[in-house]
Amino acid sequence: EVQLVESGGGLVQPGGSLRLSCAASGFTFSSYAMSWVRQAPGKGLEWVSVINSGGGITIYADSVKGRFTISRDNAKNTLYLQMISLKPEDTAVYYCTKWNSYWYTGGMDYWGKGTLVTVSS
Repeated sequence: EVQLVESGGGLVQPGGSLRLSCAASGFTFSSYAMSWVRQAPGKGLEWVSVINSGGGITIYADSVKGRFTISRDNAKNTLYLQMISLKPEDTAVYYCTKWNSYWYTGGMDYWGKGTLVTVSS
């Protein structure tokens, strides 16, 4: 079955950096677009970024543009989110999601369980 497992979350200071990983299995990883979505404490879901199946096209939410970088290693079936210049507002549970096509058409049909990122001094 499809499985998405996030890792790399933790406590970091404002201005710090962190890299999240998502290990994927149960499907042909290189054929599908992938996204990161987050949920801050007491708030709703916020889409963060999307990357196409080949990794050459990316889109970011305005709130993270210039600070976060989404990437993927199709040979390792792994999705990444490199985060720099972290702010307290970035505190959230970060979810790895799979789209049902090569790009962001259709919908996100699978989600991981999430990894918590806490930005605080």
